[in-house]
This record gives sequence, C-alpha cells and structure tokens, in this order.
Amino acid sequence: MKNIAILLSGRGSNFEAIAKSVATGRIPNANIVIVISNKPEAAGLEIARRLRLKTLVIPSKGKERADHDREVVKALQDHNVDLVCLAGYMRLLSPWFVQQFPRRILNVHPSLLPAFPGLEAQEQAFAYGVKVAGCTVHFVDEELDHGPIIVQRAVSVGDDDDEQTLADRILEQEHIAYTEAINIVLEGKYEIVGRRMVTRG
Repeated sequence: MKNIAILLSGRGSNFEAIAKSVATGRIPNANIVIVISNKPEAAGLEIARRLRLKTLVIPSKGKERADHDREVVKALQDHNVDLVCLAGYMRLLSPWFVQQFPRRILNVHPSLLPAFPGLEAQEQAFAYGVKVAGCTVHFVDEELDHGPIIVQRAVSVGDDDDEQTLADRILEQEHIAYTEAINIVLEGKYEIVGRRMVTRG
C-alpha cells in the first residue's frame, strides 16, 4: 500500500478528484495519509475532514521559507509518504524540499507546458489566442513548472469560449490527468531519459 500526501492552499478540487479515485479503486493500493495546508481557511481542509482524512495546518504566514519547509517535510516523513501531490499549493518549493523527495512530488498545471508557466495560465492562453490549451501533470523539480512531463491532456478552444469556460474545461481534464499520472508513478514502470518520461513493460 502506497502512502499519498496532499499539499493544498485553496478549494482543493484536484485533491477531491484524487480522493474519489483512491476511494473507488481507480488509484489502487494507495491511501491518502495526510492533507496539509499552509492556510487555515483553505476550503480543501473541510473536504478532507468530511472524508475523514487526517489534516494538518502548517501556517506559512510570517515564517521563513526554510523553517516552513522543514516543518512540512518532517510531517511528510513522519507519515512515511511515498508520493506528494500538490493540489493548488500556492508556494514554490525550495530546492532542499524537492531533494528530500526526488521524483516523488507531482504537480498539475493548467496549460500544455512549457507554454504559459506560472500564474493565470488559462488567462494567458486565452489572451494569446491559442486554438488548443490543456493541462500538464509533471514531476516537481527546483524550477517553476519545469520538471519532466508525465501526462498532458488537450482542450480545444472554441470561438464561443471565454476565460472561465476554458478554465472549467481544463479543470475537468486536470482531474482525469492527475489520476493517470499518479498510477503511472506508483506503478514505477518508467524511466526518465533526459527530460522525457519513457514508459516500459
């Protein structure tokens, strides 16, 4: 049985989708052992409590980043976490943090990376006039929205779309892609060649 941790800062819709996939067996042989937020008011915490999952608030406000990272890493290690999933976690992890869990931290980003990294990716894509947008689940490394890509799912941009309708459709695909990516990583049937993930067997 693999232990999954969720880090979130907000509403936690990707977390809720992961939790449903675990509960229904779409992510087999896994448990969510801890849900951690840096914001006490994060709506995702209430979802976790409703699902009877263990929650932990480690506030980041007013703390040095190194101190906060140490607290979060200790909590993850205390729970013997095999995989860390960022679900709207609005903090950039330090290189030291990433090094504690090499190739064991995943993030989902609402664009087809390397296009439109950073904040408000859907708005950037819409303003740029792209005809295809989407989402990317990737390993977290020391740079923002940069690690090797695990899964991407594309969304066509229609003439009648606006920023919100596009964001909503991308979010639906994020929920599907995150489950796919977690299964790939937990099964371990892949290798990283340069930047490319190559599945095997």
